[in-house]
Amino acid sequence: MRCPRARLWAVVVLAGLPAVAQTEHQQHSPRSSEEYARVLNDPKRDEWQKPHEVMQALALRPEELVADIGAGTGYFSRRFAMHAATAYAVDIDAKLLAIAGEGAPSNHKTIVAAADDPKLPAKSVDTIFFCDVLHHIENRAAYYKKLNMALKPGGRIVVIDFHKKATPVGPPAAMRLSAEEVMGEFDQAGFRKTNQFDFLPYQYFLVFERK
Repeated sequence: MRCPRARLWAVVVLAGLPAVAQTEHQQHSPRSSEEYARVLNDPKRDEWQKPHEVMQALALRPEELVADIGAGTGYFSRRFAMHAATAYAVDIDAKLLAIAGEGAPSNHKTIVAAADDPKLPAKSVDTIFFCDVLHHIENRAAYYKKLNMALKPGGRIVVIDFHKKATPVGPPAAMRLSAEEVMGEFDQAGFRKTNQFDFLPYQYFLVFERK
């Protein structure tokens, strides 16, 4: 992965801060998981991440098993646990996952992953979810193979990430993947786009299933 392994997925959302906050972050990187957690859970994120609308679009089924890759402090995974049978919060930072698990319902499970492996059992999940994470994963072709193995028959992969252009929040445009690039990569990996939502102001929202 391109970012330091210790806090890759927390850094991703830090990149989603407004420009002023990004400048401050460049001068002072958070020193602890607790400090990252405050940024990840900043209520102002809701204004552009629109978690309620995302949840409505996902329409999770009560029997569904969902894996949130790069879950951090559980911004989405804890929401998933309220609507699905099991929500897996997957991250490489055990301290952030410990925060995600504090007070979480019993169907919210944490998985300490590796930078190149989500550590999901074979055929274990119905939905694999990425939010502001995919563009930081190196050797995505190999990673997609592991995702394919983890999906149940009929499962889906959901990708939310920043458009490849300047926006008020998000990482530099040069770091981003365009929606077309993501669709091309998943096509090569044996997936097809089955749905797309356009209500997020700075991000694309794509859904993929096996061909």
